Amino acid sequence: MSSDESRFQLHHADGRVRIWQKQHESMHPTCMSTTLQAGGGSVMVWAMFSWHDLGPLIRVEQRLNSTTYLSTIADQVHPIMLMAYSNGDGFFQQDNAPCHGARIVQEWFQEHEGDFTLLRWPPQSPDLNPIEHLWDEVKRAIRQLVPQPSNLTELDSAIHQAWCQVPRITFQHLMESMPRRIAAVLKAKSGPMKY
Repeated sequence: MSSDESRFQLHHADGRVRIWQKQHESMHPTCMSTTLQAGGGSVMVWAMFSWHDLGPLIRVEQRLNSTTYLSTIADQVHPIMLMAYSNGDGFFQQDNAPCHGARIVQEWFQEHEGDFTLLRWPPQSPDLNPIEHLWDEVKRAIRQLVPQPSNLTELDSAIHQAWCQVPRITFQHLMESMPRRIAAVLKAKSGPMKY
């Protein structure tokens, strides 16, 4: 199983505003644009998936730090891993986010190493986690909504709905691409690659 977290902004902007103006119009109200600080707010979610299926999508209510991540691992990942891999033969993969490498998190994994194996995440290899592509699918689905979510509750609901509607074929293609991704990483020796 793999996991990852992603932040979804309520309002999107690329930070660039292009306005055609004449020299004397620089301070005219029609040549100015208001800004929305922090994009109107955001929702952070954490998810896991196995090679067979998408797992739960969990809203992270506070800043994701080592304590909240450990709570998520202990309360969400551990029971699922025990149920799915009762022989202790399951594998769990996470990226190199600072909260994942925290001492208390690493100690927890050491205490539970008989329950499943934590895969080491190679440095500079974000392409090995196909969930990044699933986040893109979810974000693309949300951008296509009409009307767009107007508050954080609507955004959270849209994220969950889009996650549940990721086509099975998309998920299958990502899983089938893993041998090619791994081969590309090995061939590139941590350098840039196509994926």
